[in-house]
Amino acid sequence: MGLNDKLPASFQSIVKPAFEAINAQVVDRLWAKDHRLWKPDPKEIVDRLGWLTVQDQMRQQLEPLQRCVATAKSLNIKDVVLLGMGGSSLGPEVFRTLFGSQKGFPRLWVLDSTVPGWIRQVTKAISLSRTLFLVASKSGGTIEVMSLFAHFWNQVTKTKGNHGGKQFVAITDPNTGLEKMARDDGFGEIFTNPADIGGRYSVLSLFGLVPAALLGLDIARLLDQAAGMAEQCRQQKDVGTNPGAYLGAAMGSLAKAGRDKVTVIASPSLSTFGLWVEQLLAESTGKEGTGLIPIAQEPVLKPRAYGTDRFFVYLKLKGDKNHTLDQAVQALVKAEQPVVQFNLRDRYNVGAEFFRWEFATAIAGHLLGIHPFDQPNVQESKDNTNRVLETFQSTGRLPEQANSHPKNAAQDLSSHLEPGTYVSVLAYTTPSRSFETAVNRFRKVLMARHRVATTFGYGPRYLHSTGQLHKGGPNTGVFLELVDRMMPDVPIPGKPFSFGTLAQAQAAGDLESLSTHHRHAVRVQLGRDPAATVNSITAALTETASSGRRTASTKRRKITRR
Repeated sequence: MGLNDKLPASFQSIVKPAFEAINAQVVDRLWAKDHRLWKPDPKEIVDRLGWLTVQDQMRQQLEPLQRCVATAKSLNIKDVVLLGMGGSSLGPEVFRTLFGSQKGFPRLWVLDSTVPGWIRQVTKAISLSRTLFLVASKSGGTIEVMSLFAHFWNQVTKTKGNHGGKQFVAITDPNTGLEKMARDDGFGEIFTNPADIGGRYSVLSLFGLVPAALLGLDIARLLDQAAGMAEQCRQQKDVGTNPGAYLGAAMGSLAKAGRDKVTVIASPSLSTFGLWVEQLLAESTGKEGTGLIPIAQEPVLKPRAYGTDRFFVYLKLKGDKNHTLDQAVQALVKAEQPVVQFNLRDRYNVGAEFFRWEFATAIAGHLLGIHPFDQPNVQESKDNTNRVLETFQSTGRLPEQANSHPKNAAQDLSSHLEPGTYVSVLAYTTPSRSFETAVNRFRKVLMARHRVATTFGYGPRYLHSTGQLHKGGPNTGVFLELVDRMMPDVPIPGKPFSFGTLAQAQAAGDLESLSTHHRHAVRVQLGRDPAATVNSITAALTETASSGRRTASTKRRKITRR
């Protein structure tokens, strides 16, 4: 643990009861995999605790991982494309952005989307005969993953000089449909993961380690880091010396005191770690009307932009460009916001952080009285998507969707903002620098003018990440769904619908689910220039706020004159 990993003294009285509650017995019971720490029913608990010791099991996989890397080299592979969603994609995304590919190793692309523009972008960027495809799905039947597989299988087998099934690797649980298909189609490798690990706890399992190995990472060193943190998290005598229990107790107790927005501030190289935390916390705790609301990759502003609903965690990587963040964090401490700082000596320390946060989430779940290993509301959006697709197949058309004009959307959003709310931007479009810059500007305006927390997720990725929290967590979210025109489209081989239709059905299905749970959501159709649409909403939001201030000022003048 780093030098600044304890909360400021002014918050000790809030967290002290939680530290007393997380005693030696709780830590001991967690390691003993006692499901009664969370719920009396063991369903989806006893068979979801393999992450506690997976770093030890994975040492047996070092040889198969090295074999996979050697095979990729023998095929002269230049790119690796990971086809996965949620827990199968967010950990590898951290490895991709934090480490990059080591010298002599292929580039990694993480494709967790059904948006046609994104799929076309990746397809064009790679040489199909020199690319390895990782088909990653715990269930072995995830609709996005299997659709992407169908697309790339079709593309590869038509390409001159292809190696057929040898260019595909399956990562799945034992005895799934994907495992059988991989055998039938002659995949180069089939990795079967321990079945007792949930998707969002799987980064230190084969789902994270196969792409990490192909990037050229030292897997043994990564596992050593995780094992070292696991050992520290066995500490029972004093919660203050147990890194995972301390963070979990702080998150749980501060959330109960109204500070449920766990805001991750990270060194630039570690930026995507927040997206991994986002899924872990949102899907694990966002249920039964409660939960931790993770805030990732939010612009870091001056203290006055934040309300009293925040808990800040600063992840500082030594040697990174931290000067601006250091100043911002010091200002937050001075403004008496609760801040803890974890210092990473080098990039491989991320292995320890993965374990710390998993352990902390299990502890926070105990304090909040929820089940941190299921995701009861995720299936709803999937069922709604299937109904929309059935309508399309029977009528040839998608159901009509009500779209708001950017100006109306801004006014609508403004009228629902109050202390403690958060605004979530849900974007079904292709990532681009201009679009993300526009969304950042939008978030800054919301923070500076309304002091509300903001989140941003690409669809359908967020359905496997924060989607559970949106429907099952506190009813404090206000949602802005931005939907691309999906043109030009990309067909899905063997399906009666395209990727564009699937993405639109997912957007419509999730909107329906939010409505069912009485969440306030606004849908805006993105035009030819998605960034311009977002900028229009931001401009209208600024105008609305200025107009509100002018009205208030006029009222005050009238009262004064009287």
